[in-house]
Amino acid sequence: MKILIAPDSFKGTYTAAQVAAAIAGGARSAGAEALELPVADGGEGTEEILGAALGAEQIHADTVGPWRDPVRAAYSLGVDGTAYINLAAASGITLPAPGGRNALTADTYGTGLLMIDAVRRGARRLVVAAGGSATTDGGAGACAAITEHGGLRGAGVVVLSDVTTPFEDAAVVFGPQKGATPQEVPVLTARLHELATTLPRDPRGVPATGAAGGFSGGLWARFGAELRSGADFVLDAIGFENEVAQADAVIVGEGRLDSQTPQGKIISVIMARCAGIPVYAVVGSVTEDAPRDAFARVVVATDEMRMRAAGGQIARQLLASARQL
Repeated sequence: MKILIAPDSFKGTYTAAQVAAAIAGGARSAGAEALELPVADGGEGTEEILGAALGAEQIHADTVGPWRDPVRAAYSLGVDGTAYINLAAASGITLPAPGGRNALTADTYGTGLLMIDAVRRGARRLVVAAGGSATTDGGAGACAAITEHGGLRGAGVVVLSDVTTPFEDAAVVFGPQKGATPQEVPVLTARLHELATTLPRDPRGVPATGAAGGFSGGLWARFGAELRSGADFVLDAIGFENEVAQADAVIVGEGRLDSQTPQGKIISVIMARCAGIPVYAVVGSVTEDAPRDAFARVVVATDEMRMRAAGGQIARQLLASARQL
């Protein structure tokens, strides 16, 4: 009995790797073979997962945060010249703000500095995971940093996200989550429209250009960035298809199972690739409108001990069913 353990992070509490290790530990204690394959969708933890899976070196660099405060951030650089960068490492909503948080002044300059650092170290391709930003600057800060420091020197850019929001709607859809007041959202929206008129091509109306407060659209317009689904990119990069082909069952996980889970979240992308294979879910919480029936079983586990217990319960159920065949 081989079980593929492929959870996302429980945001703010457990990394995807921690969740996978706990569930797999329980499954192994019950006598099953368990393969840990932590996943991400372009948000929290994407750089770490890609870097670890692909054997990339983690690099630490000095940069600045959303309000230009000094920040020490990490990214991964592979031997093939691909750099994996979490936008949130330098421009994230959870970073300290000694001078106070301001949705109008937050920018992505620090992410641009990380991209430049990677290029100077030999990166020929920059993969930026766009989740968790504090910014709605349309990528203007990053573009300014890149231009001021000599450009990308021919390096290609890929921006990963799990949203399809267009550039001009970024402030309306995401601004309030970043602290923008009802009075500030129209100001940010007007600024995005104004920025769009100055770019080499207009990102307005283009799906996914609104990710990270328009960062994806700015990089698409200025540097020809390729916009990709974070979930699909990660699953392809870590060899999900090869692993699931050898599995008897799959266990997925996330912090909350809700009505949005089937709408492009990584669990829904995994399930679409698991035709004929039972999928179990271990989650931190479940809302009333969550699609429970889509899974062979849903188990709520709020800490590592319960995650381990959930892995054991599911493995025992699978082994018992196998013995009855």
